[in-house]
Amino acid sequence: MAQEIKVPDIGDFDAVEVIEVLVSEGDTVDKEQALITLESDKATLEVPSTAAGKITELKIKEGDTVSEGDVIAMIEAAEASGGDGADDKSSKDESKKQTDAKDAKKTDKADKKTPDQAAADSGADRTRPDESKVDKSAGEDHSYDCDVLVLGSGPGGYTAAFRAADMGLNVTLVERHNVLGGVCLNVGCIPSKALLHSAKVIEDAAGMAAHGVTFGKPKIDLDKLMEFKQSVIDKLTGGLKGMASKRKVNVVYGTGIFADEHTLKIEGNDDHQQITFNKAIISVGSEPVMLPGWPEDDRIWDSEAALSPKEIPASLLVVGGGIIGCEIANVYAAHGTRVDVVEMTDSLIPGADNDLVKPLAKRMGTRCDNIWTSTKVTGLKANKKALKATFEGKDVPESKDYDRVLVAVGRKPNGKKIGAENIGVTVDERGFIPVDKQCRTNVDHIFAIGDVSGEPQLAHRATHQGKTAAECCAGEKAAFDAKVIPSVVYTDPEVAWTGVTEAQAKKDGIEYTKGAFPWAASGRALGMDASDGNTKILFAKDSGVVIGAGAVGTGAGELISELGLAIEMGCDCHDIGLTVHPHPTLSETVGMAAEAEAGTLTDLYMPKKK
Repeated sequence: MAQEIKVPDIGDFDAVEVIEVLVSEGDTVDKEQALITLESDKATLEVPSTAAGKITELKIKEGDTVSEGDVIAMIEAAEASGGDGADDKSSKDESKKQTDAKDAKKTDKADKKTPDQAAADSGADRTRPDESKVDKSAGEDHSYDCDVLVLGSGPGGYTAAFRAADMGLNVTLVERHNVLGGVCLNVGCIPSKALLHSAKVIEDAAGMAAHGVTFGKPKIDLDKLMEFKQSVIDKLTGGLKGMASKRKVNVVYGTGIFADEHTLKIEGNDDHQQITFNKAIISVGSEPVMLPGWPEDDRIWDSEAALSPKEIPASLLVVGGGIIGCEIANVYAAHGTRVDVVEMTDSLIPGADNDLVKPLAKRMGTRCDNIWTSTKVTGLKANKKALKATFEGKDVPESKDYDRVLVAVGRKPNGKKIGAENIGVTVDERGFIPVDKQCRTNVDHIFAIGDVSGEPQLAHRATHQGKTAAECCAGEKAAFDAKVIPSVVYTDPEVAWTGVTEAQAKKDGIEYTKGAFPWAASGRALGMDASDGNTKILFAKDSGVVIGAGAVGTGAGELISELGLAIEMGCDCHDIGLTVHPHPTLSETVGMAAEAEAGTLTDLYMPKKK
């Protein structure tokens, strides 16, 4: 006799979405085996079977919404069959056959996926370690809600959660917003790159006029541009949601504050007031620095506001000529805004070598109205019609009016906002949480990764730290010990560098030699009208190995990874120069820069080194 399996008490929620159906009609299931996964706006949960037996009919499918008491499936309970031990064995054999057939079907389906999709789905199996190595003390010795709690779902946080789950740990991921991905995916790296792509298309189209191809003046439909930006975000965050479900990561939405060394309080979530954990990974990121004493006004933007404008302003002052300031300045200048940039230091992109920044500064000088270096904004007044900024510097006006002002002077870590004092975790005066090479804080079972754990505040640093922290939580021997971490400015031209810069080498007394290749001698660069680019590599004078590198030009950010690998591998100029690079490509400039150092370059005449 078939029985109904119904949705149990799920709190105050109605119409909760079914995001995954875990069984098929004809499957034999055990009691308490998960049948479906539901997702509310604050958590995901699995609904188990109330009996063991054979699923005879499914009443729901993915995408449906259900409430308490709705029928999920019909089951022919094992007890109703009246079978003896032989029948039980037969039932188990049949269940195994069904499982094997289902796995085969999944494999066949995976074969038809893109390589990235197949890798994402199979990643857990490929990376799961020997179960004997996995630290499962949480589940065995304590009644904690989870083995590992990850606070924050940015690139570092979701990477840590997924890696820990892949290693067999019970993971809860807590995110204060109602979508995964953190600042990077939602209001930072990803949306800015979508808008920078639009800016580059506009600039490239305009640039072709000098070469005989003329386009009309671009018409900007801001609503459609914002829809494009949001579609990019939605694809990525939706992918995270699906991967969290597949990995059985429990996602809880709400603001997390540590109550004690094994408890996190959740604010803004009626279903989860607190979560207990064995180990925790802090990945709470950072927030924009706003200048003190300035008025509160919607026309004064941080980077998040600048990436979601309601209109394109006629004029914009960008305060801060670092990576974020330059990227957003280029976006607005390309879309028709009159842009001024103010930077306190004597150059844009502090930290990058001047020879790499120079082509970008020259190009920005033609796009922006003014770029003022060695200049301060001494005050800002919010008038009814405009924001009046006053300046201090050489050859700058005393004051000027703007429709909008972007503050892009840096980001501060969120270490002081999570109740770290309640768990004894050290937080410095700036809000950073010091960690060791295992990403472990001063409290043995608490880890910290990403922006909150120190500089450089870059997403790719956070992701690698996330894997390290997760592996340490699982009892693996792991350490974050990268020799170099690349930086990229996604303007046009791009600027990228990694390892020791020339400025740093001169300051620290590091003896080096340099191989460089100007893009004016690159056939590929000339064909792209990108002849102002340059690639350079620094070598230790004593050993000859690569210690630093940089590039400026179209796609420079794509070139820097090879040079980072060269540093990690301890390559010298011959290792790189003898690597065959395809022709004609911009990657050739890397090989030729190495050949310049080796003295084997033929694409330029270079006097022999003494």
